[in-house]
Formats: sequence, C-alpha cells, structure tokens
Amino acid sequence: MKFNSGYLLVWLTILLVGFASTSCDSNEFNYENNPHGNFDALWTILDKNYCFFEYKNIDWDSVRLSYRPRVTPNMNNDALFKLMGEMLSELRDGHVNLMASHDVSRYWSWKEEYPSNFNIDIVDKYLSTDYSIASSMKYKILEDNVGYIYYGSFSNDASNSGLNQILNRLAICNGIILDVRNNGGGSLSNVDRIASRFFNERTLVGYISHKIGTGHNDFSDLYTKYIESSKQIRYQKPLYIITNRGCYSATNEFVSTMKYAPRVTVVGDKTGGGSGFPFSSELPNGWSVRFSTSPTFNAEKQHIEFGVEPDVKLDMKYSDINEMKDTYIEYARREINQSR
Repeated sequence: MKFNSGYLLVWLTILLVGFASTSCDSNEFNYENNPHGNFDALWTILDKNYCFFEYKNIDWDSVRLSYRPRVTPNMNNDALFKLMGEMLSELRDGHVNLMASHDVSRYWSWKEEYPSNFNIDIVDKYLSTDYSIASSMKYKILEDNVGYIYYGSFSNDASNSGLNQILNRLAICNGIILDVRNNGGGSLSNVDRIASRFFNERTLVGYISHKIGTGHNDFSDLYTKYIESSKQIRYQKPLYIITNRGCYSATNEFVSTMKYAPRVTVVGDKTGGGSGFPFSSELPNGWSVRFSTSPTFNAEKQHIEFGVEPDVKLDMKYSDINEMKDTYIEYARREINQSR
C-alpha cells in the first residue's frame, strides 16, 4: 500500500505527527547489536507502535515470554531471523515483514488457508488473444455484450487517459465486470482514480486513526475519508466487482470503497484484508521491520483488517472448472443481462 494519493498526503502527515511522539527507532532504547538486543528491539518497536493488538486480542507480553527464552547468545543470523519471523506471524498480518539482506519474512495465511477461487487459465480463455490493454488493465467485450476487465495489481498505473479509453469503448455494453482477484495491492492513488469513475458525488467511504501514545489503545479520533466524483468519464451502468482472498491491502481498500458506489455489486469471496498503513523501522543489526501503524475503517466505522465481505458470496464450482468456465464471471454476466 503506497501513500501517494491526494487525501493520503493529509493522512500521512497525521501519521507522521503521531510517530513524532511515539518514535520507533531502536537506537532510542539503546539495544545492543547481539541476538538478545535485536530481539528486544523488535519486540519493543511493535509493542509501542503496532496498531491491532486490541482488535486481534493479541497478548504481546505472552508472545515475548514464549519466544525470548529461545534466543541464545551465539545463535547465527539465520536462526535468529527465523525465530523473529515466527514471532511476527503471531500478529496475523500480511503487512508485517522482517527484512534482511538474505531473506524477507512473510505471513500469507490470510490467503493460503482458503480456496483460491481463481484460475488464470480460465480467465485467459475469456480474454482469448484479442483483448485490449489500457491503464495496465486487460479488457474485452464478451459475446453477450458484457464488458470484462482484469486488473492484476494496483501497483500498475491506472491513468486517466487509459480509463477514458476503456470506459468509452465499453459504454455500449449492458454492464461491466471488474475482476480484481489475486490483486495483492499497490498504490492507493490508483484506488482513488479508478473508484472516482463510479461515484457521481463526493461520498464518505471510511475513516483512519493513528497512534498518539505508546499504549496499545492510544489512538486519535477518527479522521474521515471521502471519494471525490471524477470530472472525467463516469460509468452509469451496472458494475460487478469479483473478488477472492487474494485481494489484499490497496485492493481491500478499493473493494471497501466501492461498496458505497451506486449500481455496484461485489461478487465472490471475502477479500484477504490488510487495512493497516505500513511503516518501517530498523534494528541495531541493520535489519528492517515493516508493520501496520494506523487502522482504517469503513464508513460504518468497522475494521476491514480481516477483509471485506462480498454482496454475493460464491465459490468456484468444480463442474464449471472442468468445463473451463468461471463461476463468478458467469454469475455476473447473467445478472447484468437479466437486469436490462
């Protein structure tokens, strides 16, 4: 999740002000560059700055008591890295990573423990070889006059000129399917730019808070997030967004935002989550840790850290897969054409 959209510049300023009073620099705590010192620095940085302890009901003190006795004075870097990575997995957060020159720890259970509900070979069959590409999106008009768009990463720039081209060309369609399955996130400015094409007025879509102290519950009041209506081409027909557990971070934010757009239906599986804004700090040995610092909420002030529920919950049918059909795409096509 990147901090480079207009409203996020304001939010990032708020975040940085909060961090000025809750510094996470390990040097401030004077930890030694040895296994115990690096472990204690990592635990303390998270203890003072991580934002989901209370929401996830994590007893961080107990985690320390469980893991610290396993640290030994002479353990090598690989063993220390593995142990600290295991400790970070207790946070159940894909935005939490320990980064060293030899490896990056990661937590992927938010998607690996669920059915994928996605088959790229089947998607490629729908797109065939005659699809178009604009704004890093693959798009095509299917034979029943339904527009289909696949967007694989919010890290890929979605330009206004490209979005104009896509919406112009799909204007004749009865409706559009926007497939963001397995989109692991990226730039929040792309979230705003795309979402604004489906809102006709400025709309409240969520909130953010930030740490104002070192306690696990020391948060600011909620700050509002609005989506502005684009002054360029906006789409006015039905839009079906299809999702799975592989939708994470900025994609999770996008799906949450689009739930407040008119004529939009989210179909598929619950998204993977990842709503905390990531920030980084450094350990005495030079390793860095990325972690969630500021929780975001939907317009009902509900956490979206563990994902966004679809409007219509579906799983891929084995019978469809055997016939190289996509259950989600076929459902959306039927609904679009029946609503004419």
